[in-house]
Amino acid sequence: MKIEYPILFSTCLFLFPGCHSSGQKRQAAGKPNVLFICVDDLRRDLGCYGSVVKSPNIDKLAGQGSLFFNHYTMVPTSGAARAGMLTGKYPRETSDLSNEACRTRLSDKPETEQPETIFHHLRRNGYYTVGIGKISHYVDGLLYGYTDSAGTSRELPYSWDEMLFDCGQWRTGWNAFFGYADGTNRQGRSRQVKPYETADVPDEGYPDGLTARLAVEKIKELTANRVPFCLAVGFFKPHLPFTAPKKYWDLYERESIPLSPIPFIPEGCHEMTLHKSEEFNGYLLGEEKASLKKSVSDDYARKLRRAYFACISYVDAQIGKVLDALEESGQADNTIVILWGDHGWHLGDHLVWGKHTLHEISLNSTFIVKAPSKKKGLKNNRIVSSVDIYPTLMELCGVEMPEGLDGNSFAGLLEYPEDKAWKDVAYSYFRDGISMRTDRYRLSRYFHKEEMVEELYEYKQDIFERKNIADENSDILNSLIPLWEKGNTLGSHLPNPE
Repeated sequence: MKIEYPILFSTCLFLFPGCHSSGQKRQAAGKPNVLFICVDDLRRDLGCYGSVVKSPNIDKLAGQGSLFFNHYTMVPTSGAARAGMLTGKYPRETSDLSNEACRTRLSDKPETEQPETIFHHLRRNGYYTVGIGKISHYVDGLLYGYTDSAGTSRELPYSWDEMLFDCGQWRTGWNAFFGYADGTNRQGRSRQVKPYETADVPDEGYPDGLTARLAVEKIKELTANRVPFCLAVGFFKPHLPFTAPKKYWDLYERESIPLSPIPFIPEGCHEMTLHKSEEFNGYLLGEEKASLKKSVSDDYARKLRRAYFACISYVDAQIGKVLDALEESGQADNTIVILWGDHGWHLGDHLVWGKHTLHEISLNSTFIVKAPSKKKGLKNNRIVSSVDIYPTLMELCGVEMPEGLDGNSFAGLLEYPEDKAWKDVAYSYFRDGISMRTDRYRLSRYFHKEEMVEELYEYKQDIFERKNIADENSDILNSLIPLWEKGNTLGSHLPNPE
């Protein structure tokens, strides 16, 4: 059944209730609750990671659980990254590398014995599941284009008992996602907008404030019941445009903002492994355009980095409200909390502004796990992947694993991060390339026209990928290729360089 409540106090709230029986829900009694927080484009720039960014609420969460320094996304674009995490599977076809991956794979398919997503599986095992905001690609869970009226078909038909979103003055989810404080949006203004904005408005003057308010209200409701719940909350910032209330910009002095330590193309790096910052340059009123030929000015780079940092501080405050509500409910000690950034983001690093590369800065993202009875304050340097989240959450919830998952549970690392049985390897995919990260190296192989482009970076001596060392280290490269081959799930879907 689909019900739409189009207008509520000059906002719109979409609610799609499910149909699982109360008997099914009672079967999960005694299991921990789940709070899963998704943050768009959140690279590893937080106080707890040693950054100048002010993020006290996320830092506090990190101190209560495990902070992962080497978490890697499978695909450095939002929709595909989320599809891989949600399904616990590596990409098998090039369509799995698209923002439309969930729509292609799941949206119009009948429900089968094979679970649709991580949340679908929890729902089938007695959890009451609620999604708020951007969990998959479509920001309110409904299928429609950027400039269309709000849709009615669900992107994930079987995952949610409720799917909620408050789009406020912006009227649709996509308008809110690309929204500015006056209620306009990027597409409505034909991209004649800046890639940033500061407005003297309250937190609810931008969409993430509305999402936090909705999540706080839902936590109060869910924790009053006796049924284990899984609440997934998706925040927009720091995704472009970098828009945040003025008070968060005021936390930073532009002159003190650090510049990228790697504002150049690495030595020996093939330009086809980077890009021309098309998404960023699509904000047509930006003062300068990004290019692989030269960096933007230091002054403009600091302005943009300040804007990104302000967005993180803004979303940190919203996350703090949600975590405070959970604490006040009395259920914090019985709730698994996961905070996940879907991928990283170049802030002028390698001359790029954006994601969409198979370089470290685009693939490495924020990841924190807090679980009942697990150690607190762990700083974990093991290599983990977004594909591992599904099996890990099932183990923590005491739910039987479905068949066909590609990832491995790292639940043991929450107690014993030095576990020698854990394999430190993560695979990532984009366009015609596959990249493998181990504890020391990154081997990326690209199928470019009629040639194979190979890049090898070593992190013990060069954490910033300043030089591709593939040509002078063929022995190391060749020793890594068999392990790289194990991650080549795309197989015949990649072009043949020969």
